[in-house]
Amino acid sequence: MGFGTGASRDSCLSEGSKKNRGAFDIDIFDKLTILSDSAKYDVACTSSGVDRSGKSGSIGSAAKAGICHSFAADGRCISLLKVLMTNVCIFDCKYCVNRVSNDTARAAFTPQELAELTINFYRRNYIEGLFLSSGVIRNPNYTSEQMIRALELLRNTYHFGGYIHVKAIPGADSELIGRLGLLADRMSVNIELPSQESLSLLAPNKTKESILRPMGLISNKIQENSTDIVKYRHASKFVPAGQSTQLIVGATPDTDHKILTLTEGLYKKYRLKRVFFSAYMPVANDSLLPSLDTKPPLLREHRLYQADWLLRFYGFEAHELLDEQNPNFNLQVDPKCHWALNHLELFPLEVNKAPFEMLLRVPGIGVISAQRIMAARRFGPLDFLGLKKIGVVLKRAQYFITCKGRMNDGLKISSDGTIRALMADHYRPPEQYEQLSMFNESFLKREDVRQCLTGQT
Repeated sequence: MGFGTGASRDSCLSEGSKKNRGAFDIDIFDKLTILSDSAKYDVACTSSGVDRSGKSGSIGSAAKAGICHSFAADGRCISLLKVLMTNVCIFDCKYCVNRVSNDTARAAFTPQELAELTINFYRRNYIEGLFLSSGVIRNPNYTSEQMIRALELLRNTYHFGGYIHVKAIPGADSELIGRLGLLADRMSVNIELPSQESLSLLAPNKTKESILRPMGLISNKIQENSTDIVKYRHASKFVPAGQSTQLIVGATPDTDHKILTLTEGLYKKYRLKRVFFSAYMPVANDSLLPSLDTKPPLLREHRLYQADWLLRFYGFEAHELLDEQNPNFNLQVDPKCHWALNHLELFPLEVNKAPFEMLLRVPGIGVISAQRIMAARRFGPLDFLGLKKIGVVLKRAQYFITCKGRMNDGLKISSDGTIRALMADHYRPPEQYEQLSMFNESFLKREDVRQCLTGQT
């Protein structure tokens, strides 16, 4: 039985879904198709950040593992139902496919429909959690209330204990943001554009204050909740996996320096778990945007992620990597190599004597290999063979280190030669980079949705 007629659709929905059907009286499979496609521009390739086992009487659990077509520590590929509550939106953000002025198919889930889809997809092992965002329908408060109702059904009616990531709606009341935070594992507020000038130009309905206010509220609530949990054993957890945000790269003339400086500030001020970068994908023709023929700047996005890693784990600061004179990353080498090449006066380092902080700054030496070097050299001096066994990438590191006062055998060092060797190791023409897809075809068919809602096989 298909979903082609109103009668077949009605037979698949509960009485609650029939009564609460939204303004868009269309096939639920078509809703899912439209709203999952509209959600693909939100980045959420992140670990859950939650370590919560299942409870008696509930289904689902969350663990510190990869989410959204990422990989867990045990090798499993796990995923979320990534969908919008609605792609109807009163905002007119020029870069957004769901903006009010764009002629596109519109749909909206009722809270009951979304809860039923999520729980039944979970029971059939299609998903391990939910990533929920939304366009702004009517106003931010009404939209937030719809999302809260859907999550309350999942948590309280269906007793779903799995991972939920929800996007806060800029402009919503603080009370509604607080209620969402008690139902979700992770929240995010998308900044999207790195400056007020860019927001005014491309997203006239949004302001810096409307975005940063809920971000600050979530940060403060998380801090307060950590104290409450210490005092009260059964205190409800508020966004236990923290909050994140997303920045669009390439839609505006903003430089990598501006984006990275903002990223560093967000980590320090709001204690974000992650800042995600999304290469701008042309979806609309507008004089204020890059042309539709422009390819997404995927390599630039990659360099920003590498720099983000350096900020979070390697002790670098934004001003060390970029400045006003050099505002954008060199696409031919990664940011760590680029920094090392600009500070050759600090090298070569003697690995048997260098402090941990400097070992982290050597290209080819990561956090784990630096820790191993510190542990191994307590028992005797290391040589290049020992470094290779530890996990050091010698084809990069060999230009910047010595072992027992000597360079690697047969290596001839010159500034130009080092640069050429590292560039040859890293660089590929930009046209060789493309957006990867997990599936060539949709893995979900109309019959799957029907079976999930009806329980029939």
